[in-house]
Amino acid sequence: MKLEKGSKLVIIGDSITDCERRHPYGEGIFQGIGKGYVALVDALLQLSYPELAIRCINMGISGNTVRDLKQRWQTDVIDLKPDWLSIMIGINDVWRHFDEPKITESHISLTEYEQTLLELVEQAKPSLKGLVLMTPFLIESNADDAMRKKMDEYGAAVKRIAEQEDAIFIDIQAEFNKMLAYYYSGEFAADRVHPNITGHMMIARAFLNAIGYDWSRNNG
Repeated sequence: MKLEKGSKLVIIGDSITDCERRHPYGEGIFQGIGKGYVALVDALLQLSYPELAIRCINMGISGNTVRDLKQRWQTDVIDLKPDWLSIMIGINDVWRHFDEPKITESHISLTEYEQTLLELVEQAKPSLKGLVLMTPFLIESNADDAMRKKMDEYGAAVKRIAEQEDAIFIDIQAEFNKMLAYYYSGEFAADRVHPNITGHMMIARAFLNAIGYDWSRNNG
């Protein structure tokens, strides 16, 4: 497993990450870490690697875009001094083009998205031991759907940055695509964006696989 003893893992993003976590810092008892994939990641790490005492902090905020992350990057990432950082952002950057088509000032172009995300990664990377970049996603099997097509473009930008910055890359869209070969999108999310617990477990599994989690440690 890539995370070392005493590692502080900060996970940042939008509502998919937030999931009713405690503010200003998403950690602690009584579901302080939220109810989504971050909580599942934390629970499995604590269960399977108790000797490592990994500290997981959820810094997702519902509705966020890369612009919002930029505004709070110093306080919500740099000042926390994480050993490991995971970023999943972009759903709202794409969504605003479709749910607010006439409010153009809320639209974030692919160029702005990629440049901003790269800037944030470069700011955080020097002090990190590990970086995970996950793609935004749309729970939609039709790759020609307008929003899905744009989401794939933003996901490709995440991959470019991960390759450039030697980060761990996780294609969450590809993970959902596997499931959509068997299920209708509504099985996971009525709005094609906010997944049910199965979807969150899928994200958590992809994340844990990427950091070398040993599933055999769950055997008890």
